[in-house]
Amino acid sequence: MSGNVGGSGSEPRKVGLFDIRVIIASLIGLYGIILVITGLFSSEAQAEKASGLNINVIAGIVMILFAAAFIAWARIRPIVVPPETKEAGEGGPDGEADRPVH
Repeated sequence: MSGNVGGSGSEPRKVGLFDIRVIIASLIGLYGIILVITGLFSSEAQAEKASGLNINVIAGIVMILFAAAFIAWARIRPIVVPPETKEAGEGGPDGEADRPVH
């Protein structure tokens, strides 16, 4: 743990939940789970249409694996947002620039 408890904004921070990879992985994973459930409760007639393969289960498993790869990618290499810095001439809430006090 760092000594900076107040969170002054001088340290880089990670995006986390709002990373687009996590959102995409969640949606693809949800669709994969729905396909696996649909495939498990499908009839034999539907499997025969696909040459004996239960394509819903196969596609669902592939989608779940793809989602897991996206989540792993987001956890291994998170997006780091650089710290915010004040530009010259910007000041506090009153609009005055930061000046040294004499």
